[in-house]
Amino acid sequence: MTARILVIKLAALGDFVQAFGPFAAIRAHHPEAEITLLTTPPFAELARRSPWFDRVWENGRPRRLDWWAGLSLLRQLRTARFDRVYDLQTSSRSSRYRLFTGSRPEWSGIAWGASHPHANPERDSMHTVERQRDQLRMAGIAAFPQPDLSWLDADLAAFGLPARFALLVPGASPSRPGKRWPGFPALASRLGMPCVIAGGPSEAPLARAIREAAPDALDLTGRTSLFQLAAIARRAALAVGNDTGPTHLAAAAGCPTLALFGPESDPALCGPRGAVVEVLRHDPLAALAPDPVAESALRLAQVAR
Repeated sequence: MTARILVIKLAALGDFVQAFGPFAAIRAHHPEAEITLLTTPPFAELARRSPWFDRVWENGRPRRLDWWAGLSLLRQLRTARFDRVYDLQTSSRSSRYRLFTGSRPEWSGIAWGASHPHANPERDSMHTVERQRDQLRMAGIAAFPQPDLSWLDADLAAFGLPARFALLVPGASPSRPGKRWPGFPALASRLGMPCVIAGGPSEAPLARAIREAAPDALDLTGRTSLFQLAAIARRAALAVGNDTGPTHLAAAAGCPTLALFGPESDPALCGPRGAVVEVLRHDPLAALAPDPVAESALRLAQVAR
């Protein structure tokens, strides 16, 4: 009988990207299983095009007062009759879902009564990647193959990208302005190559400021899918970004990446991971001068050649 596995990963983009390795490890450990991912709409298409899941449910975070959606999810989880659940979100919400699945499935996570609890008392001081690996080891997974990301690609012909360029990610969470470094316009004029600016539609003003300092910069804010963003990063000579999801995606895609951190987040816990990644941390982030950023970014690009 085919085993039924549920993986829970709800958000956010940086966390989802850092779960690529665990996703690959779970699939390798359960090669014949039917694996379902419970996630949220922004990441559903990524998951569907990946090689790790047979089914993707995107209703993993029903709105608090939407009782019908919550009841629907409860029924869905209860009737699926999963054999094992890997809760990679390990939040209070995802832990509650253990009650929805009933007593049948084995459970890897931090939920009360889990059969395979992540019982490491140091878990909250571990980097996300190491914490998730440690959790899976306690659930019996010992092999962690490098995830194949060849599927994370797209046609870029419509963008007219320069032959050699730097990818800039000047945005970050709107609710945490301290995570946004204001020096990207000055940086763009110091890199000696055209810049491509990535981000959501709300970051268009940041892109305009960069283009005022570097008129040859290409503004792609609000114009790229996650697949296109990964493809752009794979072709870039280097990437510089704040602590935000697209920076994590660029690093995972293999782009030499310089991530900028202030005091609001700790790279030891959540810094991007990739083939060539470096972090610059400054308190306050706004006081970080552009020259050392440019020097570090160009050195990374040279090392990666």
